[in-house]
Amino acid sequence: MLEKIPNSISLLPLRFKLIFVVVLCLIFVFAEVNSCSPGRSGARRRSTRKLTPLVFKQHVPNVPEHSIGASGPPEGRIWRDDVRFKNLVPNYNSDIVFKDEEGTGVDRLMTPRCKEKLDILAISVMNMWPGVRLRVTEGFDEDGHHPQNSLHYEGRAVAISTSDRDTSKYGMLARLAVDAGFDWVFYESRTHIYCSVKTESTVPSTFSGCFHGTSQVITKTGKKFLHELEVGEEILSSEDSRVLSFSKVIGFLHRDPYFPTNFIRLHTSNHTLLVTNKHLVFQRNEAVFAEEIITGDVVLIASNNGTLSESVVTAVNYSYLRGVYAPMTETGTVVVDGILNSCYAVIDNHDLAHFAFLPLRLMHKAQDSVPLVINEIFKFVIAKVWPIDVLKWDDNTTEDPYIHSYVKFLCGLSGLFVTICK
Repeated sequence: MLEKIPNSISLLPLRFKLIFVVVLCLIFVFAEVNSCSPGRSGARRRSTRKLTPLVFKQHVPNVPEHSIGASGPPEGRIWRDDVRFKNLVPNYNSDIVFKDEEGTGVDRLMTPRCKEKLDILAISVMNMWPGVRLRVTEGFDEDGHHPQNSLHYEGRAVAISTSDRDTSKYGMLARLAVDAGFDWVFYESRTHIYCSVKTESTVPSTFSGCFHGTSQVITKTGKKFLHELEVGEEILSSEDSRVLSFSKVIGFLHRDPYFPTNFIRLHTSNHTLLVTNKHLVFQRNEAVFAEEIITGDVVLIASNNGTLSESVVTAVNYSYLRGVYAPMTETGTVVVDGILNSCYAVIDNHDLAHFAFLPLRLMHKAQDSVPLVINEIFKFVIAKVWPIDVLKWDDNTTEDPYIHSYVKFLCGLSGLFVTICK
């Protein structure tokens, strides 16, 4: 039976063989990406930095809980007859111990984002201390035991400890919670750690990873705002880690002048970059999520002599603005606001992301030198909007025409592979 498969494939026309091979490669590449990406389908990759325990009364990030840079403002208490109550999900993870003081199981209710981060943390706890489990002492509250604007009333906050109640572990437990992706972690008490998350509506989408429209790139004729940039123009980028060059813009992975989202402002001595939290920014020779960069880290900036130099991040703050733009160049990098960035986001590995987009780059290169029939196929693949019925795996997914069809294709392909393997 196995011997017949290659013979059957060999009968296919050449162009279908090529498409078949590309699809198979992408399935395996993105199945691997899906297992290590920071989204709902996988745990966040552990930071390469040495884990440092939080100290008593320290919170991360170092901003108020209800600020945009942390968990954001409260949306109001959720009652059982509230329409938002049905959006809460129970957490029955056997690796988590719920204290359940009320005896009603209400502590298990939380938002999907809170559940995701808690499940990731539970794994980290078992890896750090074999035989010890994560313990939740307080979750969703419907009895009014907390201050008026507490996120416990919305299922967005939990108080945690370890199952052995060893207080010497709590500083490291807080650090693990930060690493798991909680939006605000507070070493609040000697008996527990407080963690909270953003609302579902403010969490960046699967495709999120962009610059603001007022951010500037450098073309061969001078600086240009991203909202003015057009496909086909050449902008400053870097193919070598320390040498600058111009690279053609082959498309926008995401472009929406009206889309509202949170931006991180990274300040150096001479530059300020506006970027979303899951976009990759080069830190020396490694690309990391913008949200992982802190004051004192080193980023790469464009120098006047055509090379890249290092610059220290002097401040990090946040803004809530409208308009997202994610240009893609042939090199996969772009200098925005004087700082070197990857063209990619969400996937926490620049080289892997760049490889995944190889078919798209090849299609653009081949358009002018292939027969008419194949050229029409390329035009279909590169079209601004892919037919929705082809890639809409989830009926609840909202299609955005400003997101490049190839990005939707990859995410759809990855989702299909995961569904098949379940």
